[in-house]
Amino acid sequence: MSRIQDCFARLGEQQRKALIPYITAGDPTLEVTVPAMHAMVEAGADVIELGVPFSDPMADGPVIQKACERALRAGTSLTRVLEMVGQFRRDNDTTPVVLMGYLNPVEIMGYARFADACVAAGVDGVLLVDLPPEECEDVAPLFRERGIDLIFLIAPTTTDARIRSIAAAASGYLYYVSVKGVTGSASLDVNEVAARVETIRNLAQLPIGVGFGIKDAQSAQAVSRVSDGVVVGSVLVSQAAEHEQHPEKIAPAMAAILADMRAAMDKP
Repeated sequence: MSRIQDCFARLGEQQRKALIPYITAGDPTLEVTVPAMHAMVEAGADVIELGVPFSDPMADGPVIQKACERALRAGTSLTRVLEMVGQFRRDNDTTPVVLMGYLNPVEIMGYARFADACVAAGVDGVLLVDLPPEECEDVAPLFRERGIDLIFLIAPTTTDARIRSIAAAASGYLYYVSVKGVTGSASLDVNEVAARVETIRNLAQLPIGVGFGIKDAQSAQAVSRVSDGVVVGSVLVSQAAEHEQHPEKIAPAMAAILADMRAAMDKP
């Protein structure tokens, strides 16, 4: 059983939901990321999504686009992100880590080499935004053979047939994008999310994490009631921008937001 499967199984036994923070690796400095990862775990994070900065993050809104720019200016690369995961693993061998990003840096490294590097670093899952299930037939086995979960996005407009094909290629969990548009845009309708999650549950046998539009403890609590996990991104990444000149404040600021969300999600 992978760390991700073990995490969701354990939470299910406890009747709790996964809190899944996303941060952009290397934003605003290389030294900030690993301490932030540890702080988020201490605040109640169950899975960490670590963004690999890319120059053209087409699925992301201005907050994460600017985070990618800061991280790239700081010298962050795919290799350095993998090194960060390896450093995190020296003190934490249980919290699942998912790399989230785009195909270009992976293609440059080479899929097999990247998959091997993920195993060596301690990565548990990979979410490549621009890798559709229709084009992953040659790629998916490389990850599957190494025990790395391949995670896919499902949009509000995804058809039932495509949900089935995504579920067939995916493992670990499914990431349901709760609003149309890029990260950080619009506000979510929890009733609409609940209906879509129910549809996905009827078509797929994987845990469902819901992201986009979750900005505070109240929205995290509401989404946790209808999903298996809550993915939180832009509100955390904005802390890196706010405290760019005082990077020592970033990890505590992120942890405070997550601690409030965790407390709200765990209320009976």
